[in-house]
Amino acid sequence: MKISFILVEPAVPENVGAAARAMKTMGFSDMRLVNPCDHLSDPARWLAHASNDILEGASLFGTFEEAVNDLDFIVASSAKQRLVKEDYYSTRDLVPLLKAKGQAIEHIGIVFGREDSGLRNEELRRCDMVTTVPLQTSYPSLNLAQAVMLYAYELSLLHQSEPQTTPREVNANGFRALKSKTSKILLALNFKEESAIYPRILERLNLLGEGDIHLLHSICNKYFEKKAED
Repeated sequence: MKISFILVEPAVPENVGAAARAMKTMGFSDMRLVNPCDHLSDPARWLAHASNDILEGASLFGTFEEAVNDLDFIVASSAKQRLVKEDYYSTRDLVPLLKAKGQAIEHIGIVFGREDSGLRNEELRRCDMVTTVPLQTSYPSLNLAQAVMLYAYELSLLHQSEPQTTPREVNANGFRALKSKTSKILLALNFKEESAIYPRILERLNLLGEGDIHLLHSICNKYFEKKAED
């Protein structure tokens, strides 16, 4: 699995530099920045401390959607629970949930929000899963770089050291394709996006392992075959 760390509108160069250092120490290198501060400034480089290659190689995006559009599975980090999703998961549960999906997901994005306000509700809705770091107290909360370090540490078990090969094709039997098929079926059955059941069903797909993902692909494909015959 390839893992990208996505920082949305980071405002403090030192946080970006420290996040790059945290990523490198845990074996990750793909940083994505959405409308960032000056991530190549001297303060950022000082905190990166031998991780300037991460800063210089970071991909820049103008919008959140552009930064996550090519990902198979998007994980949001949030310091507090909101009514955007019903299920929130601990970082301690993240690795087992991702490993269970096997080859159904190949590229994961871990999203971190703004230092002062976190991720917006519409950004949380776009993510497949929302996670939070279990803390003993609600304040003081973790800063951005600390959060990146904790996620990188947990996710290091998934890290693969093999070099990336040529760009892959879309996984027709993967999680993202299943989510798209399920959405089309729900809409065809008149479950509207603003209804309670539509987002809940899509959210519960996040718990499926690789075998169940393939099983539901078979059911969805049968549905579309039947529709084509009719």
